[in-house]
Order: sequence, then structure tokens, then C-alpha cells
Amino acid sequence: MQHRIVVLGAGYTGAITAGRLARRLRPEDVAITLVNAEPDFVERVRLHQLATGQDLTPRPFSEMFAGTGVRLRLARVTGVDVDRGTVAVTDADGAGELEYDTLVYALGSGWNDLGVPGAAEHAHEIAGRAGALRLRERLAGLAAGQPVVVVGGGLTGLEAAAEIAEARPDLDVALAARGGLGDWLSAKGRAHVRKVFAGLGVTVHEHTAVTAVAADHVTTADGASVPAAVTVWTTGFAVHPIARATGLEVTGTGQIVVDRSMRSVSHPDVYAVGDAALVMGPGDKPLRMSCASGVPTAWQAADAIAARLTGGKLPKVPLRYFNQCVSLGRKEGLIQYVTADDRAVRAALTGRIAAVYKELVCKGAAWGVANPLLVPAPRRRVVRERADAVAPANAPA
Repeated sequence: MQHRIVVLGAGYTGAITAGRLARRLRPEDVAITLVNAEPDFVERVRLHQLATGQDLTPRPFSEMFAGTGVRLRLARVTGVDVDRGTVAVTDADGAGELEYDTLVYALGSGWNDLGVPGAAEHAHEIAGRAGALRLRERLAGLAAGQPVVVVGGGLTGLEAAAEIAEARPDLDVALAARGGLGDWLSAKGRAHVRKVFAGLGVTVHEHTAVTAVAADHVTTADGASVPAAVTVWTTGFAVHPIARATGLEVTGTGQIVVDRSMRSVSHPDVYAVGDAALVMGPGDKPLRMSCASGVPTAWQAADAIAARLTGGKLPKVPLRYFNQCVSLGRKEGLIQYVTADDRAVRAALTGRIAAVYKELVCKGAAWGVANPLLVPAPRRRVVRERADAVAPANAPA
């Protein structure tokens, strides 16, 4: 009998995990099913581009996984029963159920409105393709001179504000940040962001918390009203709520608690990768929700699963940071070099070369989904007694 591996979610981490497993294990030994609600890959790191009217390259999974042995199940995940080893799904034919021997949870995250009154009703988000397309339509309908406010001064907020201002210089674009503009960056990085925003005409409201959102304005903590025909909400991400309902051990934010191999500490037949997992990095600090964090967790999970099934040595993929890549429109960018635990150092690339660098990173991330094993490795045969065994929950990482 084949060992059944089910991967939930085909974002960067889920798709990479499924593809890497297919290249590590023999198809006669394992059945790999990738469950996703959409038939093509979404480049989440480019959704601010999609929102401003740019068309992204289609990347159908049918082509990306052709000949790999990965089976794509187009369905929406509605529940996971970790005691029975089943996943509840809904597709065009109705409700169904999948059984698994090993589960990889990669449902990721969505936008986080932080419970701010009016945000869910009036703000737009770009954490998913549907949200980016809604914003695209709304921006296209704005007349010249109308105000757009981007709430959130993190990486996503910087990219969204710059992209909108560059694509629509006729709009009045503003950014509201709780702290200083790019206050986590180096002095060189901060100065470059200010220079680019000034050139694009972006108004920056620093040390400004937005406490309410209405159809035509946002309200700040000091009671001020900032006009906003469109509000774009980029204050962070929230884990998909299914994780909390699974029975897996999760954190207060709903992230699944895993060991160094991405294995659930409460259910050894379940692995979690990407934004859905609480992963500790250098300095015993949790990795931030990002593509940069998620991809190495996918490599680690796939290699750990393959090693445990085949009796190989358990690998340790480095989980660390090298830089933060920020697009500031199509012609400007910032590559902020960081320590292993994600703290900015003095060195940074700016300008056109940084924009090219970021573009190569985006292309490389998409290429990595379709080519998850950079160095080809022979497929190893599953050791049947290992595939059938259930390791104790406290098995060493």
C-alpha cells in the first residue's frame, strides 16, 4: 500500500513541499495529494502589482506538476480531524473527505483587520488574489485627485503605497504608520524610502494609529480624520482559523507549534509549514510571516518526512535571514541586509539595482515552486515498517 501524504494549501510553502517530496520519494511508495481551492499558483509577493492593474504570468498547477506524480485536488478545506486522520473538503461536486498517513498543513494566512471598527467593511486587502482584484477594480474607478490611504508601515505597506503612487500619480496617496517610516531599517534604508516616497508624492503620517475606518475616511488615535476614498489595510497577517479547530497544539495566535523538523509537537503525523507554523529561528526568535521564512520551512518539512519514511538521516535546513527585499514601484527598490535573526545592518542596496534584485528574487521564488529540488537527488524507497509506524509525540527532532 502507498503511504498517503496530503498537503493542504498550494501557496509557496505547500507547493514546494509537495514537489520536493515527489522528487525525494518513489511514486509506487507514496501517493501525494495537494489540496488547493484554485487551479493556478498565486504569486503573493506580487499582489500589490496585480492591484494596480498589472497582469501577472499565469502559472497553472497542471503544468507546474506535470509528470511529478503530485495529484492536485481542487477543493476548499473545511476541517481537519487529527484523531481520525481525515481532511474534510468541499469542491464542485459537494462535500468529501480525504484520508492521510502524513499531513502537511500549509494553509497559510490572510489579512488581519486587528478588530478595528469598520476595517472589515470598508478597507481593502492584498493578502489574497481575490482581495487584490477587488482593489484593482476600485482603484481603476477612482477619479484624479481622490485620496487613497495605506494603513500599515511594514514591508507590504511600503510596497503597496509606492506601487499605487507610481501607477496612479494622479491620486493623493498617503501612508499611515504606527511608528516612524521604515524605523526598523538602517539609516541608509530609511533615507532611501523617504527619498522615493517624496519623489512619488506619498504623504506619510508617522506615529499614527488608525482606530476606525469609514467609507470615505479613517480616524486616528488622536481623533483626526484623514480622507480616504479607498483604504488599503496592510497591518499584518492572521493564521487561517482551521488550525485552531484541529485539536493540534497551537499558540494564542493560532499558529501550530512544531519542532525543529516542522513536525507538530502534539501529533507526530502532522507537519506545518509557512505562516501556519510557529517556527523558532536564530536567537530563539519566532520567524516572521513571510515568503523568506516559509520556503526553508517547506524544504525542512519535505526532507524530514522523506528521511523518516526511508530511514535516512534527519536533515537540518538553515532557518535564517539574509536580507529584506522591498520593491518601491517598478524602478526603485531597497535590499536591506540583516543579521541571521532579521536585524538590519548598515549595508543596503538602493535604486534601480535593488529593483532588479527584487525582481530576480520574485522570479526565483516562483521558479522554486515548480523546481523545488535545486540539486537533483535520487528517489529513495520507503521502508514499509517505518511508514506504518507512528512515532511518539516527543520523538527527538
